Amino acid sequence: MISVKQLCIQIGNFSLNEICFEVPTGEYAVLMGKTGSGKTTLMESVCGLKPIKAGSIALMGDDVTSKKPAERGIGYVPQDGALFTTMTVHEHLAFALRLRKWPEKLIEQRIAELAELLGIAYLLKRLPHGLSGGERQRVALGRALSYRPGILCMDEPLSALDEDSREEMCALLKTVQAHTGVTILHVTHSKTEAIQLADRVLFLSDNKVNVKNLDELRGGNG
Repeated sequence: MISVKQLCIQIGNFSLNEICFEVPTGEYAVLMGKTGSGKTTLMESVCGLKPIKAGSIALMGDDVTSKKPAERGIGYVPQDGALFTTMTVHEHLAFALRLRKWPEKLIEQRIAELAELLGIAYLLKRLPHGLSGGERQRVALGRALSYRPGILCMDEPLSALDEDSREEMCALLKTVQAHTGVTILHVTHSKTEAIQLADRVLFLSDNKVNVKNLDELRGGNG
């Protein structure tokens, strides 16, 4: 579960005040809102990447308000994927596991699992240069999921993909959620993505997060 209560954020002249929302364990939540509403800032605060002035953040029942990003149990996929140019796909998938000092045998087993789940076994020896947008996002997703986090946060993960790649990634994300049971918070502008993926849609507007009706989105009234 993601539980945000009375969250206050001040970044320069931009602020969010007394933000509250919840995402039940195992649900796929899509966070929407107009450009400049603070969607990414809010997600980054949940991840511990942006400071907060007040309020609380609890993840999977654990109060993480004062914890460092690495202590929050979140897998994070930023908008551009943020792949390391000098690391192979294999090294990306191993990265978080080696930081956590997993035994090499278990690292290799986990990489094999991820490669099969994400359809990237043929890429393991490749560097990011030359990968397609969809391939890069699969690698970024694998890196985020590698150590089996309870929460997955993604910032506009499909925005740079063509229509066919976006459809493939939507199907993959639903497969990943069903396979792992991870709780997902996904920032997007796309109503299509929300309709295809979301168990619940959260809409950030005027310093409030409201649950958006999926039927309303399907009717084109979003």
